Amino acid sequence: MTELQPMAEAMIEHAFKKNQRVIATALWPMGVQMAEQAFDKVCSHYPDKERGVDYTNLGYKVGGMVTIQAMGRSLSDVYPVDNQNTPYEEIPMLQNVRRLRDIAWISSLSSGVPGLKEWMMVARDSYQVPVTGGCTAISAPGFFPYVNEQRQLHGLLGGLKAASEYESLIGRLGSATTKMDAQSIAHLLILIFIAIGNIKAWHGKKGRQQ
Repeated sequence: MTELQPMAEAMIEHAFKKNQRVIATALWPMGVQMAEQAFDKVCSHYPDKERGVDYTNLGYKVGGMVTIQAMGRSLSDVYPVDNQNTPYEEIPMLQNVRRLRDIAWISSLSSGVPGLKEWMMVARDSYQVPVTGGCTAISAPGFFPYVNEQRQLHGLLGGLKAASEYESLIGRLGSATTKMDAQSIAHLLILIFIAIGNIKAWHGKKGRQQ
């Protein structure tokens, strides 16, 4: 996911800078690998961060909203082992994390269903856990109304541009910033070609009139 991967990396780095622990879960199969790639990339700059102590990847579970509801009752029942087959009870950072209410903050990165909306409906509305997240640019207009006075969403990253702005805010030169540079150049070239086409059309029209 071109737009979501930079968000994941930036969020993990932001958490590490604040000495916050990160728990990754996935409602889509590809989410497990995306989380691993993000952890590997960020941890290369934070060698002191240790799996099981500072971060963990609990893996993928099918079920969507039903899975999130089950996490509200017991995380260890849903994820008896992490994606490294380490038993939940043996992961140091999870010793006092039994259910969703024990988590301070949830950030969901999604490009479809299940995703951010399901986390908001269950974690925020049912368990009063603050939810924020990121989505593809095409999905963002549907989520912005939830960033409201009721704080159904505490914040939203919508697309690659938002990811690059987030990187800038936390002082990270990441892939979103690099990709936005390339995208900006591409947009500029498109505008130049449009201008050239309009000029040629205008000259052609002027020549026919003469």
